[in-house]
Amino acid sequence: MITQSVNLVRIRLTDERWSHILTEHGELLGWNERVLQTIAHPDRVLAGGAGELLAVREVETGKWLIVVYKEMEDDGFIITAFLTRRAASLNRRQQLWP
Repeated sequence: MITQSVNLVRIRLTDERWSHILTEHGELLGWNERVLQTIAHPDRVLAGGAGELLAVREVETGKWLIVVYKEMEDDGFIITAFLTRRAASLNRRQQLWP
């Protein structure tokens, strides 16, 4: 599965990564399209701690889907995805977009 980030970089969600995400975060079963949409249409993009990016999208009041991904020059990939209610931890990160 492939989408495009706000930086116009092609981002891949491989079967291996999707399997990993579901193993760690089973509540995301059936959310693969939402994960891809979060990369393409995030509420905001935050900096990770090791060069990765965090696409953030609110899925219900006070609950966010976070998709962690890596961009290279012309290609990228999803690392993981999860749900959180911890707004304070998100707000401590540097906002890169918009």
